[in-house]
Amino acid sequence: MTLTNAPVLVTKNLTLRGPEKSDLAAFTDMVTNSERMKTIGGNGTENDAWRGFIGGIGHWQWHGYGFFILEDNVTGLPIGRVGILNHVDWPSPELAWHMFDGHEGKSLCYEAAVAVRAWAGSIGLPTLISMIATYNDRSLALATRMGAKEKSRMTHENEETIVMLHLAHDHPTALAQLAEVTP
Repeated sequence: MTLTNAPVLVTKNLTLRGPEKSDLAAFTDMVTNSERMKTIGGNGTENDAWRGFIGGIGHWQWHGYGFFILEDNVTGLPIGRVGILNHVDWPSPELAWHMFDGHEGKSLCYEAAVAVRAWAGSIGLPTLISMIATYNDRSLALATRMGAKEKSRMTHENEETIVMLHLAHDHPTALAQLAEVTP
């Protein structure tokens, strides 16, 4: 049972859906164990994971958008999160992503991010940004692959961050990318 009003989006390899209680274990493993957490403040505790998971559900309730869980269409397992954040101190809605360990490097995050960018346009959100730590080469590469360009730099939570501006959802390149990832 989904815990939000999130729609279901389907790509060639993924089903993007709202979080379910059963997703908490995979999310907790990422928060407490993944080395990639260093790009967003470092590993947390199980309590931090719980609060982040519940906060993500609340984000859907408050804004009507948030993180989708990425479910592998073959295995049915949750493999990451991609969605839109708009925290109180954010400059504008952000397209953000987190892949769970063992599922990176397969273009699945790209597939999901392209689908979420299109969905954001369909609900009337403005062109999205991604706020990426300057040393997060993988996320910078993904944003660049999607056509995003550096808009500015800022210090966020004591860390230098690059604000990448994504293509509009109806830009010809964005539409071509969507055609690549949808069945």
